[in-house]
Amino acid sequence: MAEAVIAQRSPFAIDLEPGRYWWCRCGRSGNQPFCDGSHKGTEFTPVEFSVTEAKTVWLCGCKHTADQPYCDGTHGTLRE
Repeated sequence: MAEAVIAQRSPFAIDLEPGRYWWCRCGRSGNQPFCDGSHKGTEFTPVEFSVTEAKTVWLCGCKHTADQPYCDGTHGTLRE
């Protein structure tokens, strides 16, 4: 299985309005933390998620979270 590119070693704090979003799972997107289609040709696909009310969310930047797309602190255990 391919390894995701670490976009950053901390979460993205994003203010979102209600709607559907696609989180970049591969780490290659130039529009982090959201998908821009850069995964094409890889085994990765984006993770769709919805927000029902305006709020701040903490989206994973390291791409290794077990709670996709949300940060679970895994970035603190990754090696350089």
